[in-house]
Amino acid sequence: MSFIENIKARAKRDKKTIVLPETSDIRTLKAAHQVLAEGIADVILIGDETAITNKAEGLDLSGATIINPETFEQMDAYIAELVKLREKKGMTTEKASQLLHRDPLFLGVMMVKQGMADGMVAGAIHATADVLRPSLQILKTAPGTKLVSAFFVMVVPDCEYGSNGTFIFSDAGLNQNPSAEELAAIAQSSAKSFAQLVGEEPVVGMLSHSTYGSAKHADVDKVVEATRIAKEEAPQLKIDGELQLDAAIVPSVGSAKAPNSDVAGKANVLVFPDLDAGNIGYKLVQRLAKAEAYGPITQGIAKPVNDLSRGCSAEDIVGVVAITAVQAQGN
Repeated sequence: MSFIENIKARAKRDKKTIVLPETSDIRTLKAAHQVLAEGIADVILIGDETAITNKAEGLDLSGATIINPETFEQMDAYIAELVKLREKKGMTTEKASQLLHRDPLFLGVMMVKQGMADGMVAGAIHATADVLRPSLQILKTAPGTKLVSAFFVMVVPDCEYGSNGTFIFSDAGLNQNPSAEELAAIAQSSAKSFAQLVGEEPVVGMLSHSTYGSAKHADVDKVVEATRIAKEEAPQLKIDGELQLDAAIVPSVGSAKAPNSDVAGKANVLVFPDLDAGNIGYKLVQRLAKAEAYGPITQGIAKPVNDLSRGCSAEDIVGVVAITAVQAQGN
């Protein structure tokens, strides 16, 4: 069973409700149709029912719950709750009403906050900042988590490395130039995400252009310090660095360059030193190795909200909905 088939099967066993707010986009509606047809999750769509029905001609959305902000019977309660959550930041009843009536992302996140939905998937027509802003303002970070980060699950065909070709690449979508402390937090969150989604023991490689001091630079020092912090904060994790990519995933190279490491040559969670490296890395593997890339998946938010690439397909959205549902099972 492939990674995504396994995720879908797990989502079906404990069905969650996922809100999809971007109903003006046909990809979202096609994805909702497929999610419902496969029984992956229950779906809430935000928008005018007539407009959605007309746009979705030929699709079966009869199993979805459609919420029109203009007629939503719980709107007053949601407005009051948003004011309560953000009044110290200047939120007023008028501002909250405008946000929840006009911005489906804020309304979707409030549905997650209030327990009407278990998670939200958006980003097909919105920038990452627009998706994450209401998530961080309303849901905030998960207990014990220092920052929100983003990863990709990479499934590489015919690959002997990682977990049968499956890896997490992190942070490949959010934090531009994380500090050593932030890298350590990303490593710990990514290990947890790997265990939850892949179901195997995470082995975390902290990547660099250097292995065990083969190069001297402040960028290398950052990764060394991040590894030290992560080991101190999570001594139960298999984590090591700094490691070059080949030393992290290729057993023969790992044993030659870092013979005493229990991670070198075995890593399945790859933590990149900055967003440039992570983003370039995942796209190289996706395009040249024809890997499946699921993400960016966010980690560290109190409840799961995931951001899509604006170039995503309907099938991509279905995959992220399934992953979001499995994340919600762990909350």
